Amino acid sequence: MSMENKHKYIIDRFEGDFAVCERDDLKFENIDKKKLPKDIKEGDVFFSDGKTYILDISETEKRKREIEELTKDLWM
Repeated sequence: MSMENKHKYIIDRFEGDFAVCERDDLKFENIDKKKLPKDIKEGDVFFSDGKTYILDISETEKRKREIEELTKDLWM
């Protein structure tokens, strides 16, 4: 798989039948929810090889921990 065609995405939100996703190049893209893994949710990280979309569980967990670390003092 060529890295040129591989993009990483983060689900920003869902609007109707589409997931509004931020790509690793900071552009937004609407992707039909039917093309995504069925259990994907807002904040999840996934990647595309140009044909399929694959959930990246380890990157999603890493991002979640980073956000928790950044916001832990906001709620105290």
